[in-house]
Amino acid sequence: METQTVLLVEDDFLNRRLSKKILLENGYKILEAKNTHEAFEILKKEEVHIAVLDINLGENEQDGISLGNVLHDKYDVPFIYLTAYDTTDIIKKAVATAPNAFITKPFKNIDLITAVTLALRQVSKHPRKPSILVKDREYNVELSIEEIDYVESEGNYLLFYTSNKVYKSRSTLKQVLEVLPPTIFIQTHRAYVVNKTKIEKFSLKSLIINNNVIPVSKNYIDDISMVYQ
Repeated sequence: METQTVLLVEDDFLNRRLSKKILLENGYKILEAKNTHEAFEILKKEEVHIAVLDINLGENEQDGISLGNVLHDKYDVPFIYLTAYDTTDIIKKAVATAPNAFITKPFKNIDLITAVTLALRQVSKHPRKPSILVKDREYNVELSIEEIDYVESEGNYLLFYTSNKVYKSRSTLKQVLEVLPPTIFIQTHRAYVVNKTKIEKFSLKSLIINNNVIPVSKNYIDDISMVYQ
């Protein structure tokens, strides 16, 4: 059975060490972050199965609730809040991000392990495929992210190319890159974002996806080359 990886985001060293010890003793692999910046860097490079988030991550730092929003909307990673905050206002904000559990400190070891185990079990039984809302003529439809071959900017709109259809959305590449997972999608040109898994071949000036030639600008060639390293 594959070892499950937990992203542990906690600014306090002692609390982070305690949580890490509990999770390691129960067979989980741990990736540690002290703040949201470190967490995002990990998410860009590593596969994470679940995250355990402290809400207060230090003065002048983005809080865990903001990170929870991104995990839900962009990465589709289940997460648990582990926090000393239990005010009504904080709980309402946390619940709005759809966490898999909310544990207050101090906590029992069994509380953390049970929450992580149940969250992972729930996800395995009911996996949710990440999708994005686009237009199919006059209708709104949910387009599965894995179906997208590439995205092209055309004026005030984006065109989403799949193997058999083209969808449209009034948006910008900058906005869609905030939604599409960076582990799968990469920008190749000021007007193009592509699904890395769909690239058939590439050169210094272009790449091929489903027999379509997509330009590669010199600003992005190093990123394209990294896909094959």
